[in-house]
Amino acid sequence: MGGIERYASGQISDEMTANSNAFKKILELESKRMATATDILAADFGFREAVALGDEPTLASALVSLRNRLDVPNAFIMTLDGGTIGLEQKIQDAESDSIWNALDEGARNGLVKIGGEYHGIVAAPIEAPDLFGWLVVGKPLNKAEMQGLSELAPISLTAKVIDEPILPSPLVAKTGEQIELLENGERILYRVSTLPSLGTNQKPTLLLRHSLSEALLAYRPISWILSILALVGLGIIISAGWALAKGITRPIARLEQAARQISAGERTKVRVNSKDEIGRLAESFNDMVDAIVEREGEISHIALHDALTGLPNRKYYRDQLDIALKRAGEDELVAVFYLDLDNFKSVNDTLGHPVGDGLLKQVSSRMEGLLDGHLIARLGGDEFAVLVDGVDSVDAITKIAESLEKSFADRFEFDGHIMPTTTSIGIAVAPHDGTESDILMKNADLALYRAKHEGKGQYHYFEQEMDELARKRRETEIDLKLAIEHGQFELYYQPLFNTEEQKINGFEALIRWNHPTRGLVSPLDFIPLAEETGLIVQIGEWVIKEACHQAATWPEHIRVAINISPVQFRTKGLQSVLIQALTQSGLSPQRLELEITESLLIDNVAETLQALHSLREMGVRVALDDFGTGYSSLSYLRSFPFDKIKIDRSFVDDIMSDKGSAAIIQAITGLAAALGMETIAEGVELEEQVEMLLKNGCNNIQGFLLSRPVPMAEVDALITALSGKSRNRKVA
Repeated sequence: MGGIERYASGQISDEMTANSNAFKKILELESKRMATATDILAADFGFREAVALGDEPTLASALVSLRNRLDVPNAFIMTLDGGTIGLEQKIQDAESDSIWNALDEGARNGLVKIGGEYHGIVAAPIEAPDLFGWLVVGKPLNKAEMQGLSELAPISLTAKVIDEPILPSPLVAKTGEQIELLENGERILYRVSTLPSLGTNQKPTLLLRHSLSEALLAYRPISWILSILALVGLGIIISAGWALAKGITRPIARLEQAARQISAGERTKVRVNSKDEIGRLAESFNDMVDAIVEREGEISHIALHDALTGLPNRKYYRDQLDIALKRAGEDELVAVFYLDLDNFKSVNDTLGHPVGDGLLKQVSSRMEGLLDGHLIARLGGDEFAVLVDGVDSVDAITKIAESLEKSFADRFEFDGHIMPTTTSIGIAVAPHDGTESDILMKNADLALYRAKHEGKGQYHYFEQEMDELARKRRETEIDLKLAIEHGQFELYYQPLFNTEEQKINGFEALIRWNHPTRGLVSPLDFIPLAEETGLIVQIGEWVIKEACHQAATWPEHIRVAINISPVQFRTKGLQSVLIQALTQSGLSPQRLELEITESLLIDNVAETLQALHSLREMGVRVALDDFGTGYSSLSYLRSFPFDKIKIDRSFVDDIMSDKGSAAIIQAITGLAAALGMETIAEGVELEEQVEMLLKNGCNNIQGFLLSRPVPMAEVDALITALSGKSRNRKVA
């Protein structure tokens, strides 16, 4: 009887050890799941742009979506100064300092107390483009969560996470050991395990508790059987021993062997030969094995699949791509498709994330129906991937790309909303474009970037020059950061001339980049990249301050015009930068003119107009650039009284040969005059163009006819040269 009890105690002890390891594994998998989602959002361009711009509604929406996807109560941003954005649950200062210190030292996951209870925390750095802070996700390890984990165990136990200092005294300093205590006459088995902490002063501990007395009750029938057999006479000892060996010892030995195999990671069942207690014990053991296999399958599925669409995730896709590349024959091609939904961000922004999620599900279902037999994965956000293998020609791959493209011709409908959606596709093919997973996926991403850049709604194969362009783009981005640090920018100025008064009434500030090896770089070659990376905010701030400082030395009647990027305009600190620049330079606000493009008026019209009115209240002038080429509406001109409308050079180029261009210019100048606004024509290069502009009501010009942009050192001479007093002839 003592041997059976010792055996049973040993098995239960092994189960406690196995369950402790399983708990840690489950917590680790959950941490990895949250880390994957956190890394994806922190690296998302739209999210980083929102961080750089301080776009609080978009940040709040993204954090709410992340919390819903991961089913966690806490998803927030911890800034470099220790503050938090989007944290809904109260956090103590000490706890906040603890998290900040750990993140600053490089920690990315662990346990920390929030609101008095332990949370499993993961964090990802946010670079926008420099380090802004960390995206933090936390899931409470409260009573309900631990109870759910306990239900995964094959034995009845309770689990909780507590501080090491408040452990019962017999369990202190017993980490990694199993201790049996006697509580109210009942034998209780405890196991203490240390958990990783994100806090410097916290020691979270996993405490498992199991009633050994209750577990041993199942073995009492065996003890009774042995007791009865012990009373049987000497004459039947041999047969009884044989029956005992067959009926008890051997099954128990098989159970012990199977238990050891489970501890080693195998999933072995035992054969059931009877319906007695041993048989029932064997059946229970087999049920436990089935439960473990099922739980492991669920955990594996969660780790390798997207929670929203049910599609495989990036890790699963990459593993399958590795397998496909290894088994591909000499004449077989393996294609990697990267897909991105065009204008998906506008769906989320205008219709909300639930509608956006519904669209993603419908896209997934449509692709699965179309590409039966090919692996489809969701990489994150609105990005998908398709794996095509076993094909022998590029034509076959092209047909799949074309069918994918055509499938988006039918509009999607969700919750009463009709959403016309297109997709851009990038394709990389092995072995031509690479033979390794990472290279193929990178090249497909580059091809996707080209497809979106060339107009969206199309597919594009990878070309080797794309890799070179991407390399140059990365180098340019690095050089731009160095240019900001080392002051490599310079302002050139092009005059704004009034033909009626025959004098300069302003200059447009145009940035140039004095690259140490490439020489003077045009803004057309680096401004788009600066806008994509968010560096335009720092560059634009320098332009405003430098232009105000230099313009303050000009005659009082001459203004300075500065182009404001849409990215820079949407930052919360623009007004503060303007106030600081005007104050430090002493330039009158009326001498500063900000030029904005029509594209700025497309999104968030009410918010944009409110910001423009705030600028006008400061006394700053506002000009609408490139008018007539974009999406302008007369309602914008009625809603906001611009000081000036700039007529795009495309109309000026055609004014001599196209009556339509002349009519448009006449209509614009007439409308502007009626609304009390000035007009100025860009790109003027011929005296004949000036005559036509004057004839059609425009007497302010800008272009090479007057002067190319000049550095600050030549501005004074240009003012003198173009003044009415010293000129030998008038313009027009």
